[in-house]
Amino acid sequence: MGKLTSKFGGGRKTLIGYLTAGYPDIETTMKAVPILEKAGCDIVELGIPFSDPIGDGPVIQAASFRALQQGMTPAKGIELASELRRTVKIPLVFMGYYNPILNYGIDRFCRDSAEAGINGLIVPDLPPDESDALDSAAIENGLDLVHLLAPTSTDDRIDLVVSKSRGFLYLVSVAGVTGAREGVPDYLPGFVERVRRKASQPLAIGFGVSSPPQAAAMAALADGVIIGSKLLNLIDDDPSLGNLESFVAEVREALDRGSVGT
Repeated sequence: MGKLTSKFGGGRKTLIGYLTAGYPDIETTMKAVPILEKAGCDIVELGIPFSDPIGDGPVIQAASFRALQQGMTPAKGIELASELRRTVKIPLVFMGYYNPILNYGIDRFCRDSAEAGINGLIVPDLPPDESDALDSAAIENGLDLVHLLAPTSTDDRIDLVVSKSRGFLYLVSVAGVTGAREGVPDYLPGFVERVRRKASQPLAIGFGVSSPPQAAAMAALADGVIIGSKLLNLIDDDPSLGNLESFVAEVREALDRGSVGT
């Protein structure tokens, strides 16, 4: 069992937090990731900023722009991960776009990421049927390549992603970009069930999770939830990161309460 998969199951819903690496600066990311681990996150995604983040909504787009202005690059993201690995034990995943990886060099990126302590990759603009080169390099370096599915995914697409994805499956809750939203879409239970019938991997729902009750409701459908934009908003609102820690602890409590008996 890989390190990502090992964080799912046992009656506990998995909580995955997303931060844009280097937003608003490297020092804040260095402080925020240990706080997420302490407050109850099981996995942390580190977003590698890119100038054309087509899968991201306004909050993460703005964070990526700011991080790029601060000089964040894939190489600096790898250095950041290496520093973080000295203080945190939970799995770390890079979420980024394919162009920066190609520019860095696929094999070199996977090797350097693994050596820095990264456990997986999520590349939202890389179709699974065009992922062989990255997948081979990821496997060679012990990295899980996690693919995404959307409510609009066909059954054939679900079959392909299930065959290609390792660690877990990333289920996008909406047919759109990232960003905090309210409630649970009516179509989500049916979408999750469609994927569940075909997949042996754990299922994590992301895009739009913004409150503890909503996180618990989504986690009740799947094996875990992913929260991104809300965490970046909390960092903006309170640079001391106190609000970030208390929010994640509340989500953890809501997930654990909702997990009883499941």
